[in-house]
Amino acid sequence: MEIRVLRYFLTVAREGSVTGAANFLHVTQPTLSRQIKDLEEELGVKLFVRGSHSVSLTPDGMRLRKRAEELLELVEKTEAEFAVKEETIGGDIHIGGGETRVMRHLAMIMSEIREEYPGIRYHIHSGNSEDVTERLDKGLLDFGVLIQPADLTKYDYVNLPEKDAWGVITRKDSPLAAKRSIARQDLLGEPLLLSRQAIRRSTAKNEFLEWFKDDFEKMDVVGTFNLVYNAAILAEAGLGHIVSLDGLVNTTESGTLCFRLLEPRLETGLNIVWKKYQVFSPAAEVFLKRIQERFGGTQ
Repeated sequence: MEIRVLRYFLTVAREGSVTGAANFLHVTQPTLSRQIKDLEEELGVKLFVRGSHSVSLTPDGMRLRKRAEELLELVEKTEAEFAVKEETIGGDIHIGGGETRVMRHLAMIMSEIREEYPGIRYHIHSGNSEDVTERLDKGLLDFGVLIQPADLTKYDYVNLPEKDAWGVITRKDSPLAAKRSIARQDLLGEPLLLSRQAIRRSTAKNEFLEWFKDDFEKMDVVGTFNLVYNAAILAEAGLGHIVSLDGLVNTTESGTLCFRLLEPRLETGLNIVWKKYQVFSPAAEVFLKRIQERFGGTQ
């Protein structure tokens, strides 16, 4: 299976037409059709449903599209690493993480490194723990910022210096907004929007679920989310109250939402992680050394 043919396949999938893809790729339509047919024969599956003027992906085609996109992303990442001359430190650093204020500590380090090595570029991928670790395992990310609870057994990591506090994000006209802090009993009977990562049950200790104790099963969970931006839109519409980390949503005087800490206080730690025995590019080595100097040694 050639990288070139995978690019052809993705172009046809994007254009929805062999003719349109051929024009984009500057190849003849018969040549492109033959390449796609050869790929289908190689894999032993049908990739496209062909219509009179368009094509659409089969279930096998959709599966290949996901894998092909990941493969090409890894190829481009590898090519970029080797394109940097040995005598210079530059290139790309790929970092994934969830939404947290603690990212500002990494942002300061990234800014400092850029002043010393202007050839370094950063690529940030936002996602929950499962998304970030999947991309780490596939080599698409160099580093990941994981919010606890998270399974760290496969990774080396450094503990980040600050903890995030949990609380409730609610509309300012809500009865909960009148409280200075939110107790577990205050949430009984209230519609809640919860982070999927926070409520995931795993072998790791889940302090979020432990905070609710036996009352968790009584909670009215109207929805879940992986990133809080869209959840804030739902909260503004009155769908429910968000249980989330502080500092992720506009809760200033100009906004319609406010934040109230949980009582008793609940905090969560964070780690920056990377695969064990990872071979880093020179740019990523600089970043790793800087975070170890700033935050402590590898765990």
